[in-house]
Amino acid sequence: MLDVVRSRYVRKVAALGFFLLAAVAGRRPCWAEDSIESQFLSNVRQVTDGFVRAGEGYFSPDGRTIVYQAVPKDYPFYQIYTQSLAGGEPRRVSTGRGRTTCSYFSPDGKKLLFASSHLDPQLGQTEEAERQQQADDARTGRRRRYEWNFDPHMDIFESDLAGKHLRRLTDSPGYDAEGAYSPDGREIAFCSTRDGDPDIYVMNADGTNVRQLTNAPGYDGGPFISPDGRWVVFRSDRDKEGFLQIYVIGIDGKNETPLTNNPASVNWAPYWHPTKPYIIWTGADHSDPEARPNYDLWLMKYDMKDGRIMPGPIRRVTDHPTADVLPVFSPDGKKLMWTSNRTADHSSQLFIGDFKLPE
Repeated sequence: MLDVVRSRYVRKVAALGFFLLAAVAGRRPCWAEDSIESQFLSNVRQVTDGFVRAGEGYFSPDGRTIVYQAVPKDYPFYQIYTQSLAGGEPRRVSTGRGRTTCSYFSPDGKKLLFASSHLDPQLGQTEEAERQQQADDARTGRRRRYEWNFDPHMDIFESDLAGKHLRRLTDSPGYDAEGAYSPDGREIAFCSTRDGDPDIYVMNADGTNVRQLTNAPGYDGGPFISPDGRWVVFRSDRDKEGFLQIYVIGIDGKNETPLTNNPASVNWAPYWHPTKPYIIWTGADHSDPEARPNYDLWLMKYDMKDGRIMPGPIRRVTDHPTADVLPVFSPDGKKLMWTSNRTADHSSQLFIGDFKLPE
């Protein structure tokens, strides 16, 4: 069953990774003059370099350091790095082997959370297969679409800031990843295929007391717990395979509500604003099969009504001709970090800008 799940969702996530190839398509020469970005973003700068690609970054609680995943030039899979925003070299904190993803700082700033497949008993074969595939691609000039593999050997680990004292938090068969701490540091929301289908779970920060929040057909993933600790926002393709939408659910598993519901669009990577009733995410229009969907960042102001979070007005934040994905706010809400291939070499890297909410 796990092999079926893995195959299905590798294909699905490949569609989301289209942004990595999209940068080489058409340009709008007037972009800098007519862009809407200036309404929300200023002082935009690139903060990662020297990697094949880098992305999915998160701020430390004091906003001075980031943690992210990146593919180094000498290894075929993502590894986890920390980096001071004041300058200095990236520091690898994962083991250096296996697929890694979904890193996150603990709220006290003393620990890191990330998922890793370094305990894969066939890791050497997995690495060699990927190296061979990359060598074949380089020889033929083929550019593969991005694919995220729901590796059944992926588990969630906790470490100190140096990557030491590694502690395994999940050990169920199947994929366990996409974890993030609650604001008080007592719980972790994550995605797991332990029941044969990717769903949202919550566990204590030490890995105990695992409980399932969602149980719908399809993929539920990418969860983040709200600043008040009462809600979980996530992405799901339960209505149409591959076409993710944004959902919220109570931390108690009640009052699940869709925030987006456009079957012609893909909406994913939602993230809470730390102090105001806003959620930001990545979205693209897929209604025209002949057109190149371009992923941009979107912002929604939500409302509370009868004990439920209800969708509100949506604003577009970016309109760059390349792709912008995986947005996150700084702890004070004054900065936005996201992954983009608006780079000179079209590789995906992390960018940060000063952020202003709409008036």
